[in-house]
Amino acid sequence: MKGIKLSNDYVLRHVIASGALAFDGKGWPWEKWLVWMGRIKPELFAVVLKTLTLYPEVGNFCWWKPWTWLPFSPWSCVKLLPNGGAVNKVGLTNDGFIWWRDEVAPKIDFDKYKIIVSIKGTLIELVAMAGDLNRFNLVAIEINPSCPNTGKRMPTTEEVIESGKAVKKTSRHPIIIKASCVQDYCAIAEGLNGYVEAISLNTVPIEIVYPGQRSPLWRLEKKVGGGGGGISGKPAQEFNWPAVGKLVQQGALPVICPDIMEFKDIEYAAERLGAEAVSYGTIHFPTKGKPWTMFTNPCKPTRFVEREMREEEK
Repeated sequence: MKGIKLSNDYVLRHVIASGALAFDGKGWPWEKWLVWMGRIKPELFAVVLKTLTLYPEVGNFCWWKPWTWLPFSPWSCVKLLPNGGAVNKVGLTNDGFIWWRDEVAPKIDFDKYKIIVSIKGTLIELVAMAGDLNRFNLVAIEINPSCPNTGKRMPTTEEVIESGKAVKKTSRHPIIIKASCVQDYCAIAEGLNGYVEAISLNTVPIEIVYPGQRSPLWRLEKKVGGGGGGISGKPAQEFNWPAVGKLVQQGALPVICPDIMEFKDIEYAAERLGAEAVSYGTIHFPTKGKPWTMFTNPCKPTRFVEREMREEEK
């Protein structure tokens, strides 16, 4: 990967997508033992933390029910798909920005772990959080105006651009915007040229990937509202990767390619699409029907980066 050189001189190449390694970058309880064993090495990546909102959001996520491949399981907010993907309706579950600032952030080694904090909210809320984040040594701030499973409408193009500009004026950190393939992502990139330093893409609304089909998480719509969830992984590549290509051709902002599942995907993202960085999200889940891969899938991004490093040395 060529990498995206940010204004703080950090070169962004390999990114752990928002939430894959929890709120501190060290992994969820079921991942921590792999981090302890060195099978997952967060220090090799820029790690995007799970998205924070100014005020607590209940959502659907509980640490004891992270995913399911069972049709009647209580583990209900993320379900695995047979084609190497997942659908989630987490609903931005978090205890709020103040909780993270006061209880989680003091325990993070910001020199060892390259942290990107993801935030979502109104313009005023985003500015408040971004200003407070100036105290921390971050790689960047990610603005997330594109989550498809909160039950709230996505901001308009003009609102996204206005928020990005306002956060930039407040923050000393580089800014990354996380758009959706159902938004006018090219207009967002053009409008934030000079304010934002990279653009990434969110999960794809399930209604776009599987039109006319009922979501396996449809029961949660009564609780959180909104659509049937966001699709990530291999099924999302069909929608997100063409968007990456269009953004690269436009040239307004450097692009982080999402939905990397195999090493060959990195090569495709760089050589065919022209992306300068890649991100890993759904790859951290086991593969449906192959439960033993739960011991290998979360470790793949680490192996990919170490393989790239060995090849560079040669």
